[in-house]
Amino acid sequence: MATMTTLPVRRYHQRLPWSLPWQRDAHGTVGGMRQHATRHELAEVMARVAAGEQAAFAHFYDATSRSVFGIVLRVLRDRAQAEEVTQEVYVEAWRAAGSFDPLLGSPSAWLNTIAHRRAVDRVRSAERSVARDQRHFEAAETLHGADTADLVVAADEGQRIRAAVEGLPEAQQTALRLAYFEGRTYREVAEFLEVPLGTVKTRIRDALQRLKKQLGGQPDERS
Repeated sequence: MATMTTLPVRRYHQRLPWSLPWQRDAHGTVGGMRQHATRHELAEVMARVAAGEQAAFAHFYDATSRSVFGIVLRVLRDRAQAEEVTQEVYVEAWRAAGSFDPLLGSPSAWLNTIAHRRAVDRVRSAERSVARDQRHFEAAETLHGADTADLVVAADEGQRIRAAVEGLPEAQQTALRLAYFEGRTYREVAEFLEVPLGTVKTRIRDALQRLKKQLGGQPDERS
């Protein structure tokens, strides 16, 4: 990928759908490319983005930004944070475009995975901040004679589970989080990742088996 001194995503930030209305031409395009571009069209654009073409990145952004923003907003449920994370997603997409492999999936699935991971990372960061505040509160309660033994055990168990999940391969981790932490059905996960239903079931089954080995006990298998 060509080396650039600036990231084009910053230039297109003002064209985000939540900032300005989308302008469509007579062919239903946005910024020169249909918002619902085909997988083949996006793959061609990705090849140009990987070569460092900023104009191609603009087209890629126009075709995918609404979907990415929706994914991030669904996880964060906060519009301001979703805007920030969406921009982070495109910064990463620009930098990592050369690593995209069309044989492993579609450009939109690749981007959706980045978006979901970035959003989850933001949630985790917020949770860690809340956990620190909670630990301080529990410490203060302990000083006043409160028995926090059960809370400590629960916190330790939660940390073990989070560490085990974060140790999974990214494909398994994403599928597991979508299904178990966001409550999506396997079919919804498959549609989100644009992979066959059987692939999703395999990823989640393998993830649960790995967690079982690390944590002990029987995993919650879904039909």
